[in-house]
Amino acid sequence: MPTAVNCPTCGKKVEWTEKNKYRPFCSERCKQIDLGAWAEEKYAIPATTPPKDLDDDLPPH
Repeated sequence: MPTAVNCPTCGKKVEWTEKNKYRPFCSERCKQIDLGAWAEEKYAIPATTPPKDLDDDLPPH
């Protein structure tokens, strides 16, 4: 029995098989929506500034 996963875009159940060329997506449309989100940096991890005291532990240049 093939494994079923949820499409990351729409949540529809999708069979994880080689014949599904869009896996883990259910369709070309959902795949393109996800690609567009990556292109717009919607999945970016927010950067944080390290605490100032971490710089104090570094040896001088």
